[in-house]
Amino acid sequence: MTEIDTRALRDAFGSFMTGVTVVTTRDKSGAPVGFTANSFSSVSLDPPLLLVCPGKFLSSHDNFAECEHFAVNILADGQQDISNTFAGFKGDRFAKAANSEGHHGLPLIDGALAQFCCETHQAIPAGDHTVLIGKVNAFTHAKGNGLGYVNGSYFSLGLEREMDAKVPTVCGAIIEANGKVLLERNDGALRPVQIASVEPGGQRNRLAEGLSGRGINAQIEQVYSSFNDIETNLHYTFFLASSDRNTPTDDAEWISVSDLPDLTYASRGIHHMMTRYAVEAREGVFGLYLGDAERGEIHSFR
Repeated sequence: MTEIDTRALRDAFGSFMTGVTVVTTRDKSGAPVGFTANSFSSVSLDPPLLLVCPGKFLSSHDNFAECEHFAVNILADGQQDISNTFAGFKGDRFAKAANSEGHHGLPLIDGALAQFCCETHQAIPAGDHTVLIGKVNAFTHAKGNGLGYVNGSYFSLGLEREMDAKVPTVCGAIIEANGKVLLERNDGALRPVQIASVEPGGQRNRLAEGLSGRGINAQIEQVYSSFNDIETNLHYTFFLASSDRNTPTDDAEWISVSDLPDLTYASRGIHHMMTRYAVEAREGVFGLYLGDAERGEIHSFR
């Protein structure tokens, strides 16, 4: 049997688009504990069952593997900070996230799109995780969009739908591979790879088709920048994207991220965007820009 590359397998699993949840319970002393999980699924309506999979590497794993009751909170679009808190913050996580008490005295995350209070039905050891199956005893559900996650990054279905509803748009991708970004030349100036103006709707799919048609193999991730540019009289939507190799192309070149701020671009709006990208890539924290070429707001992804 061929040995499996666990890093590659994790990346493959990560290509499945999911929502994000925070799973909570109380330890034996009654203190609240919780962790972020996208390993959540409904199991049955009759009886009402769901499952989550706490990893054995979690400091709170035994609390969940041995608990009698637990809750699952499906996070709403915009609750990235709560997800990050329960994924990695080492202090009092509940002090950083508004919460209330639900059925069985379980801690529930305020503002969550849905909340399920469960009694433990089964806890099944499975490799480096435990499959925790709960019987739903109470739940709440609000209207709205859930927080999305794919390929190690958050995405906003609501924002992407909003982008698709706009006027015809020039779509592009900031494609990164091994510390370099793929840029194309237009009348001697540079810009990220883009496709011609598209009608509203399905911009992600049309961009993917356009890149594939040019022989560019890239994984399209979240929307990075959406802005009107009076200099070109066009609306632009750029996505982040990644590639596993710096494949040469006939009409584009790979340029180091550190060199991006000092280049000559096709417009000031693109120059501003690429300068911001260089800073955020160095810090490892990206945000979504909405506005025009000169001013707007940045919404944090993570």
